[in-house]
Amino acid sequence: MTGPIDAITAMHNAFRKDMEGIDAAALGAARGQPGLEAALERFRFCNEVLVVHAHGEEIAVFPAVEAVAPLVAEAYEKDHRGLDAAFDALNEAVSAGDALATARATAAFKFHLDVHLYKEDTHLYRIFKERIPVPDQGKAVGIMAAEMPPERQPEFIAWLFPLIGDDDRENMLRILQMVSPPEAFAGVAQLVKRAVGDDWAELTRRIPELPA
Repeated sequence: MTGPIDAITAMHNAFRKDMEGIDAAALGAARGQPGLEAALERFRFCNEVLVVHAHGEEIAVFPAVEAVAPLVAEAYEKDHRGLDAAFDALNEAVSAGDALATARATAAFKFHLDVHLYKEDTHLYRIFKERIPVPDQGKAVGIMAAEMPPERQPEFIAWLFPLIGDDDRENMLRILQMVSPPEAFAGVAQLVKRAVGDDWAELTRRIPELPA
């Protein structure tokens, strides 16, 4: 059964997938391969979403975890500040047009992000899932989701859904359907349909109430 934490899992998988492509583009550019500018430039929006996601965790998830497992969340907030520093280093390298420094900075950013997400998935969110009632989990995830400004939602959906697999797509849609008024969800569904293209057919098979 789909639960609030599935939205977090989908987001984490999207970050991993995008950073994998960004890192590959930076390495290719450092080796002299042309035409990778657009792939590399994805790091800006990826980090923008990451900052929103991290802030949502800090105001909603971390306090909830602190109440049931004191001092655990502190280490994860420190990780967030490390990711901020990693982005600054990458942004500086890209702005300088230094392909080698960009590849090094991207690899460092990816490594730190991968370790951080793995720790969250296997430790922080295990505590969150096991010790916090599902309704309170839903409230925390709802606060996180509200951190994305409504006017940025189309851009966010266009970023997220192509990066995740069918299981994560289904879970995200079911969660959005649960928390959104019918009219709002209809608009979201159309944005998702545009983002996934031909893969929409699989989602309508899994969720028959979606428009064809």
